Amino acid sequence: MHHQSSEMKVCIEDCLSCYQTCLGMAAGHCLETGGDHVEPHHYRLMLACAEACRTSANFILLGSKHHPQYCRACADICDECAQVCERLGDMAECVTACRRCAESCRTMAG
Repeated sequence: MHHQSSEMKVCIEDCLSCYQTCLGMAAGHCLETGGDHVEPHHYRLMLACAEACRTSANFILLGSKHHPQYCRACADICDECAQVCERLGDMAECVTACRRCAESCRTMAG
């Protein structure tokens, strides 16, 4: 297995946590709450955020030299998701996970 720095390990954990949070809240909280929570832009953004986080974690785990590009995109998507979820309200868990992941991914992106 390739060497992973402590920053890489933290980023993998933050990405996988954000993936789990966004997907879980989209499938659970948002679908059950309805209304603006299932508005297409918001719902797609949450699913895209989850996928970006999963993909970034995978690229780091693979030891791919391309992980900084994925992490940079992931940070941008997480920032947008955090903003939209915060504006919507009642989504603090998602906002926190997205902000934490964005910060870790920015560190990986350099």
